[in-house]
Amino acid sequence: MDLFALIAAFGGGIIGAYMGAVPAFIMTGLIAIAGSVATMAGGADMTVGFVAFGSYLGPHIAFAGGVAAAAYAGRTKKLDSGTDIMSCLNGLADPMTLLVGGIFGVFGFLIHYLIGAVLHLNTDLPGFTVIISAIIVRLVFGKSGLIGKAPAGEKRVYFTAGKGMVCNILLGLGIGTATGFVYRALVNAGASEVVIGSYPVLCFGIAAVSLIFAQAGFAMPGTHHIALISALAAVSSANPIMGPVFGVLASLMGDFVGQTFNSHCDSHIDPPAFTIFVFTFIINMIFGAGFFSA
Repeated sequence: MDLFALIAAFGGGIIGAYMGAVPAFIMTGLIAIAGSVATMAGGADMTVGFVAFGSYLGPHIAFAGGVAAAAYAGRTKKLDSGTDIMSCLNGLADPMTLLVGGIFGVFGFLIHYLIGAVLHLNTDLPGFTVIISAIIVRLVFGKSGLIGKAPAGEKRVYFTAGKGMVCNILLGLGIGTATGFVYRALVNAGASEVVIGSYPVLCFGIAAVSLIFAQAGFAMPGTHHIALISALAAVSSANPIMGPVFGVLASLMGDFVGQTFNSHCDSHIDPPAFTIFVFTFIINMIFGAGFFSA
């Protein structure tokens, strides 16, 4: 275990708290784009592992710290809702809120180390860590229970129905088709293994940065789980068709997780992170890959 990185995780968690979980995650996407492009161009990149997915802005540290801080602020009535992961919590001027972010940043580092270096789970470790952290946050700071409490007489919904479901399918199909067949174009152009290996991270980064439009108030959905999983499936299988196939599956899975865990609740359990760690495990098992497992 790198003790310097462990100490840094406290700062990363505070960054996620003062920025807000989603703004910090957008920064993660920016660094992921920069690092993957540098790698694809033949440069030596240190930013993806140490910054975008490390103790500075790693989702399991900064985003998870921001989620925890928001839940704490909601529980203590400093924030209207603990599900508000877009607000910059520095505006609350509350040291304890920032401290909670730092503590869960360290906690995220330790969980990541346990499931990666000790248990050697062959999946997306930041995504898995984000979910474990969020479940603990829900149980510690929330009052709604793990899957929320629907109002009396209201039927529980687990999938968006009607036109909403059609839109989710088309969203997964569209992103998956783009990521899958751009991967094939790279192969046909003679791209190296380094370029191909960095391609899913680039797709992830582009989708993560698109959340800046959601932050600005537009109806922009989170799509990084679709972009990453569809690109990963295409690359791992060497088959562009797997892009749209897994794009649709990831989109529907994200909707299911969101409806199940984020309805009638008082903290945030991230549907994209849940989808990413589940489908990364599935893809690694089916195609014998080992992406994001270290």
